[in-house]
Amino acid sequence: MSTGIVTRFKEASQSAMAAHRPWAEFVDVSALSLPLNVSEATPRLFQNLTHFRSNYVMVLLVVLFLSLVYHPISIIVFLIVFAAWVFFYFSRDEPVVVFGFPIGDRVVMLVLGVVTVVALVLTHVWLNVVVSAVIGVALVCFHAVFRGTEDLVMDDQESPYGALLSDDPDTRGNYTIM
Repeated sequence: MSTGIVTRFKEASQSAMAAHRPWAEFVDVSALSLPLNVSEATPRLFQNLTHFRSNYVMVLLVVLFLSLVYHPISIIVFLIVFAAWVFFYFSRDEPVVVFGFPIGDRVVMLVLGVVTVVALVLTHVWLNVVVSAVIGVALVCFHAVFRGTEDLVMDDQESPYGALLSDDPDTRGNYTIM
């Protein structure tokens, strides 16, 4: 029984690492540039948050973990919650299904984020959680705004603009007259 759990955890962690965008692409210094104005920074923010979602979640979790170094009980709770992140967010290929309904990535991410914060607040490290969340969000937003999006290859499904970027010449959509 324990061998099956270890094997499943190994497979899940390997799948989790494959789900990320390459870290070399994420930390590419040559892709950093100063946006000229807010109207250029806003699309960068949304495109990068969409493209590097898994990487940004991992950055937030690392910042949170580092804030708990002097709280061993909280680290244990964090590692248990992190195992839930690995199984429910990072390592799955199909959407999570609850009562026959598929649950999207963003909902799973939101629920796991709330569970993480609540679990850590219950271990009496709420100030650490708040400070690390602010620092993590600031780092993520800073990177997302200053990283250029010219070299990103995004699918229409992944783009925050969705079908607006479609190659379909009929801009009205594919509707059938009844």
